Amino acid sequence: MARQLPPLPTLPAFDAAARHLSFTKAAAELNVTHGAISRAVRHLEEALGARLFERGTRSVRLTAEGTVYAAEVGAALDRISVATMATAASRSSGILNVSTSDGFAGRWLVPRLNRFHRAHPDIDVRLSTSGALIDFVRDGIDIAIRYGEGRYDKVTSELLMEEDVTPVCSPELLQGEHPLRALEDLRHHRLIHDNFRIGWSTWLQAAGLYGIDHTSGVRFETAADAVEAAVQGEGVLLGRSALVLADLASGRLVRPFDLALKSRWSYYVVYPEGGLRHRKVRAFRDWLVSEAIADHTSQ
Repeated sequence: MARQLPPLPTLPAFDAAARHLSFTKAAAELNVTHGAISRAVRHLEEALGARLFERGTRSVRLTAEGTVYAAEVGAALDRISVATMATAASRSSGILNVSTSDGFAGRWLVPRLNRFHRAHPDIDVRLSTSGALIDFVRDGIDIAIRYGEGRYDKVTSELLMEEDVTPVCSPELLQGEHPLRALEDLRHHRLIHDNFRIGWSTWLQAAGLYGIDHTSGVRFETAADAVEAAVQGEGVLLGRSALVLADLASGRLVRPFDLALKSRWSYYVVYPEGGLRHRKVRAFRDWLVSEAIADHTSQ
């Protein structure tokens, strides 16, 4: 069934007049004459069979019907504006705006990003690092990698990789005056902390190791800095599997103990509903998945 619509060209004029409660200000906003606004509003009122404004000598105000209609029209025009900006942005096919946390970017994504660029030289990745949830349209983001439980409103969320945490350190700490070989040896080493949700208290309790001050040691705001401190031999870090994988593979870090805790949170690829219609989003999502699968099979 065909939609019952008003004369569409009249709606911007009505919306502007309703917001400003002034035909003169509406005309200035839309760069038309006062008479053009007046005629558009009158045409709309005739089509609806309802008065939308009470007209005074020097002012106008909305009627009860006009107030209700203005709210609906304004919301509809806002949605059209957002959809228009999103569609226009998506046509910039050579630029892909990606959002993720600084830790994941620095320790997992950036070191392998050249492989994506080799496979897709026509797509330029613009990386934004933030742990906060983003508004894809408002922030101009095409795709994100987020750490959590995967429940995000009005977007598509796909599991990328699960994660566990286990102590990691420089191989230098396995030697020296207090070589790190048994759990009890942790008493002689500095603990490294970051802002991760699973801390040393949880791991030490799971290991049955008591009497160690789980709050002592050095603390970093970012996971990337904490990992680098561990690489440099500053202490023992409760390492997140995705963020220490490359350093373990290269031998810059080692796992002194076997006990690993499974995190309840995972990494998710997140993008707007229907986002895979865009080739650049689909290409990046597929590449992320292939990289995660390769990591899993290599462990």
